[in-house]
Amino acid sequence: MEIGLLLYPKVTQLDLTAPFEVFARIPGAKVHLIWKFLDPVDSDRGLRLQPTMTFTDCPPLDVLCVPGGPGQVDLMDDFEVLGFLRDQAAKAKWITSVCTGSLLLGAAGLLKGYQATCHWASRDQLSLFGAEPQDSRVVVDRNRITGAGVTAGLDFALQVVAQTVDERTAQTIQLALEYEPSPPFWSGTPHHAPAEVVTESRERMASFMERRLDASKRAAAELDAGPKATPKPEEPWLE
Repeated sequence: MEIGLLLYPKVTQLDLTAPFEVFARIPGAKVHLIWKFLDPVDSDRGLRLQPTMTFTDCPPLDVLCVPGGPGQVDLMDDFEVLGFLRDQAAKAKWITSVCTGSLLLGAAGLLKGYQATCHWASRDQLSLFGAEPQDSRVVVDRNRITGAGVTAGLDFALQVVAQTVDERTAQTIQLALEYEPSPPFWSGTPHHAPAEVVTESRERMASFMERRLDASKRAAAELDAGPKATPKPEEPWLE
């Protein structure tokens, strides 16, 4: 099984590393971290990650996975990235995402008519791309599997294993990871967090959320206008 995760600057590392930890335990699976270049990439919190493969070298994937993070905003009108996602999605058996990675799938035109989820603060933006937002931790709609925010990447990845391999393998991996969550606070979603915590969080994110919404609106307009040709990749030293 060929599994590819998009790795890009300012990705939220847990969106990527949590599924990677699960996928890498699938017997016989090859898991790739894919970006334009092989230079190390910094996550949004400064963790440096190493791509293992470029877009050009990437084989046809069985599972395409797009993590989220602040860097997603800058990719919403990156035609090289969106073109790569479209090309791989045309051949992939499963098209998946974690957190705001689903907005990138949406910008690539890959979620129209599908139910999908996203981080709670950005979930409503999925409707801009013709998707049906779902207030769920993991959503499976035909061959699309999407996970909600950050920590949902573990639940998401185990569901991917159950769908692509079998439930026994997923359960075995879950046991190996000793994944049986018991959080110290029941405040992981706006449904359960104290009202004042939700309000403070929304206020803290407000400026960035405006940027993300603007990027989603631009991407949706570009999508309506039709996909553009993927430009020739630039050499890393030209950036």
